[in-house]
Amino acid sequence: MVKRLFSLALCALALAGCGKAVVLQASLQDADANEIVLALTGQGIEVEKHQDKSGVSLTVKEADLSRATSTMQAAGLPRRSRSNLGEVFKKQGMISSPMEERVRYIHGLSEELESTLQLFDRVLSARVHVVLPERIAPGEAIQPSSAAVFIRYRPPLDEDAITPRVRRLVSSSIPGLSGEEGRNKVSVVMTPAEAAPAPPAWTKVGPFHVAQESASGLRSALAVLAVLVLAGMAYAGYGLLRNHRLFAGLRKRRAPVAAGE
Repeated sequence: MVKRLFSLALCALALAGCGKAVVLQASLQDADANEIVLALTGQGIEVEKHQDKSGVSLTVKEADLSRATSTMQAAGLPRRSRSNLGEVFKKQGMISSPMEERVRYIHGLSEELESTLQLFDRVLSARVHVVLPERIAPGEAIQPSSAAVFIRYRPPLDEDAITPRVRRLVSSSIPGLSGEEGRNKVSVVMTPAEAAPAPPAWTKVGPFHVAQESASGLRSALAVLAVLVLAGMAYAGYGLLRNHRLFAGLRKRRAPVAAGE
């Protein structure tokens, strides 16, 4: 009986410290998964990696799912997959039309610029929209090149310091945008990302070091464990005392019988 009570107490304690694991992300590249793991563990969130045929999947405790999702969004993770110029210009057929070649070129150029802009410190994500010179109809003036850049960054970041560098980089990479006049045709919009949720406060409950939000559950489990252990000890003591009295009574009954013989 005592062993059974003790086992139940241990189960209750284990359940209090564990949570159901849920899938956070699936089919990830290993590099993307490692980046997410680094961001989550930095916020005190436990995450596990699992490799399967489709890639890497990440699981977290169900109680941490909301905070893990918010942390990933604040960090701009997982990063959007991009094609390089070689992949973009890979022909699917024998002959490509001028329009197809133009679209592929603009797409590849935009993605290359986005990848380069993300190398700036504290830049989480970048989008670049490119307009190349084009004649709408014969005899009409050619529309000049232009570009629009959107950058999402992690504060603190000096927008006034980085914006000219972004304009210079983009204008130098796009035909028709060189020089001061070309840089003026590059519009840059920058927005700060929402701050990641603060990591949970940690506290000690007996010999355990746990998140503050889990402390009350652990205290309850430890209290239940203590009550069950004390109840088991009391029950065992009562059993021993009862057996002792029974044996004492039997000895007293046998003593007169032995004397009469």
